[in-house]
Amino acid sequence: MIKTVFLFVYVVSAVLFLFPIGIISFILSFLGLAKPMAAMIYRVAQGWALLLIKMTGCPVTVTGRENIPSSGGVCFVSNHSGIFDIVLLLAYCGRPIGFIAKKELSLIPVFNLWIFLIGGLYIDRKNIRKALRTINKGVARIKSGGCMIIFPEGRRSRGEGLLPFHPGSLKLATQAAAPIVPAAVAGSYDVFEKNYRVTTTPVKVCFGEPIYTSDMPSEDRKQILADKIYGVIKEQLE
Repeated sequence: MIKTVFLFVYVVSAVLFLFPIGIISFILSFLGLAKPMAAMIYRVAQGWALLLIKMTGCPVTVTGRENIPSSGGVCFVSNHSGIFDIVLLLAYCGRPIGFIAKKELSLIPVFNLWIFLIGGLYIDRKNIRKALRTINKGVARIKSGGCMIIFPEGRRSRGEGLLPFHPGSLKLATQAAAPIVPAAVAGSYDVFEKNYRVTTTPVKVCFGEPIYTSDMPSEDRKQILADKIYGVIKEQLE
């Protein structure tokens, strides 16, 4: 319990302490310094994530980092078993990444700014038109050379194993026409959510070989892609 309280204090304190940096970066981004600010914010966020992981005491095994393209747009597709997934991917992707977040997170003060600064896009799943606009922003970001992560299960599996992919969840990946890197995260649910206290437990992150949609027939491409990514992630988890 002491470790849980300590880490909670660390997370909140770090977010509040770095808030002025976030505000300055936010302003400079609109003054034509978006790229250098994005790189700086990523390094800050990566350092925060690495320290948080170290403080949990969890032994981490990371494989397949050589499969991540060093430049150009990339779409990561990952399973989503717990909230610690974001921390692990942020720490070990090795490139600035953004992700699709539910719109409710945009209502949390301070945290909403940091989600935005590290590349998060808020999606309103109840409004198709707004959701499509969010997807298009993500596609544009990948096409411009950025990286995005999507979680096609639609929600955290919370120890239930790999859930079926939601229909249309890979639209961002297919429309961007960029390399798709499957990512499998194991053990993250046990770190906190299983008992709602920080538990030192082994976690694994595995990045699979890039998948190129251009190598697939246009007919039934979405289903073929979904089945292939699902199979890769499931194999990695097993």
